[in-house]
Amino acid sequence: MFANPRQIMGGETLKPKKSGETLRRFVRYIRPWWPMMIVAVVCVVTATWAQVTNPELTGQLVDCYLIAPTGGSSLANIPQVGQVANASETNCWLTQGKAPQGLTQRIIKMAFQAGGFSGPTADITQMTEAERVAGLGRVIILIIILYAMGSGFTGLTFFSMSWVGQHMLRTLRTEVFEHLHNLQLSYYADHEAGDLMSRITNDTDTIQQVVSFALVSVASGILLLVWIAINMLTQSLPFALLSMSVTPLMAIATIWFSGQARKAFRRTRTEIGNVNAELQEGISAVREVQAFNRADQNIEQFKVINAANRDANVRAVSFTSALAPALEAMGYLALAIVTVVGGLALLNNQSLFGTVVSFGLVITFLVYVQRFNQPIQQIAILWTNIQSAVAGAERIFGLLDVPLEMQDRSNAIVLPQIKGKVEFKSVSAAYKEDQPVLCEISFTAEPGQTIAIVGPTGAGKTTMINLIPRFYDVTSGAVLVDDVDVRDVTAKSLREQIAIVLQDTFMFSNTVMENIRFGRPDATDEEVIEAAKLARADTFVERLPDKYQTVLGERGSGLSQGQRQLLAIGRAALSDPRILILDEATSSVDTRTERLIQQALENLLKGRTSFVIAHRLSTIRNADLLLVLDEGEIVERGTHVELLARRGFYYNLYISQFRKDAPEEIARLFDKDGHKKVAESTPA
Repeated sequence: MFANPRQIMGGETLKPKKSGETLRRFVRYIRPWWPMMIVAVVCVVTATWAQVTNPELTGQLVDCYLIAPTGGSSLANIPQVGQVANASETNCWLTQGKAPQGLTQRIIKMAFQAGGFSGPTADITQMTEAERVAGLGRVIILIIILYAMGSGFTGLTFFSMSWVGQHMLRTLRTEVFEHLHNLQLSYYADHEAGDLMSRITNDTDTIQQVVSFALVSVASGILLLVWIAINMLTQSLPFALLSMSVTPLMAIATIWFSGQARKAFRRTRTEIGNVNAELQEGISAVREVQAFNRADQNIEQFKVINAANRDANVRAVSFTSALAPALEAMGYLALAIVTVVGGLALLNNQSLFGTVVSFGLVITFLVYVQRFNQPIQQIAILWTNIQSAVAGAERIFGLLDVPLEMQDRSNAIVLPQIKGKVEFKSVSAAYKEDQPVLCEISFTAEPGQTIAIVGPTGAGKTTMINLIPRFYDVTSGAVLVDDVDVRDVTAKSLREQIAIVLQDTFMFSNTVMENIRFGRPDATDEEVIEAAKLARADTFVERLPDKYQTVLGERGSGLSQGQRQLLAIGRAALSDPRILILDEATSSVDTRTERLIQQALENLLKGRTSFVIAHRLSTIRNADLLLVLDEGEIVERGTHVELLARRGFYYNLYISQFRKDAPEEIARLFDKDGHKKVAESTPA
């Protein structure tokens, strides 16, 4: 929203990343779904086998049934054709009596001869037209079956991996969400909500898409490459080396482009996080934007951030777009090499370094090369998507690696039901090491006492009350509840006995009933209504369209600040805490509403230890102890009357803050010489 705020927030994304470590961490999330992964592996292997076998079967179709001319053919007298037929005879392993080599040839030959069908004769030139057509039909049926198998098992592969991806995504998002709830509050002061949301949504979506599609395609592509390479090397080493002669160039191009793409995609993940952060901030602050006429400036700022996102994506796509045609051109070069070398060998009736070259062998290798180049291009293109997912995963794991400073100790105990005694023993606190916020704070609040905390802005009032539920840890000293250090008990058992009403009350997009019930989910509707009555919230709730079932807007939109605070007080009352913290809870409420709240609080505070950051005179008067803070230190303490009598820091603060009521109050409590009157009557 202001000039260049993202440079501050985006520092962590510029650190070097370790892709290997990130990929290894993925294994932990995939491991629980290993049965489905085994299904996917079986499907990938089967589909790849079908794809690898088809070229070889196509070569058999040519060598065994298409090339060999019949005796009456006009082609029989052409020497080159006869020589090609002889070579085809040599390479045709479907012929009767010829032993197949390898498991694949055995399976295909068994399927081909199923039902007592006899393959081509040893002298394939002597086959009749009917035998040739029948054999062609058999081979074509096998090719169709292999294509169908490949397609079916590929579909099963994508389904199983999508299933794994969705379950992994659920686990990952849940873990991130849980981790965010356990992070200390100071983390959210330095990181924008929009960027965190981007990590949970956009980055995890990218990972899921890669697991469901890209990872399968790359894995099957690699397997296909290896399998085809083995088949080519087995059938003809010279032809295989020629066919793969451009592979090193493809590898170099892929490595360079993928490296550049990874850097670019990492930047795109950062920029989309910035866009989301700006959107979230702009929408949340729309009232302030309109009130201060900042719309034009914010739009310009968003244009800059959006342009950075566009530029990052264009740069990433440019590498992907350039890689595909480069690899395609190299693939055509490999096809040309096979065609020229194989064609010359056929025309000149020459072997290729000892390999008998047949027309079927050339066709087989042409299909092999085409199949070989396709996964290389596919892997290269999808690898950039994987790089994008790795960049997103690095951001997610970076978030998960943020240490939990507020973790329970290994020997932490469950805090039993407390009486409400709170003691600060020489407490110091700081958000940053060189910037102390509280210095040597010591006081004791007995059960049932009301402690009012006053002081100028920035004195450390909110920090002090945040130490009681252990939202932050002290840097020295100790906070004790019923003589037990809050660091020695579980945070859950401690916070279950504390209720907090903040000045900026948060309401969820849910019913009024559920908002009040938030701190105690097992409460009955009758108990919720009683709590609302105690907080004097029932009067306005009954006027809502659906009363307690009225669904509130985001952050309680539609309700006034005072109404939201009344609901928050009802929420606190329902949880029945032993310690109550009110952070300027009545500062945004009109006098009439404050009177209602004060009446409710009188009942709520009975028997409970309460800490109030007080800005209202009525709260200050009724407090058992006033703590006056200035620059992180307690400069004065005592009751309201005692502190006024001292005419010190609190007296001056009181005079400046309550100019209207202060003279009358002082005249009622003290005589002209500043001595306290004997007959003191402090109104409630």
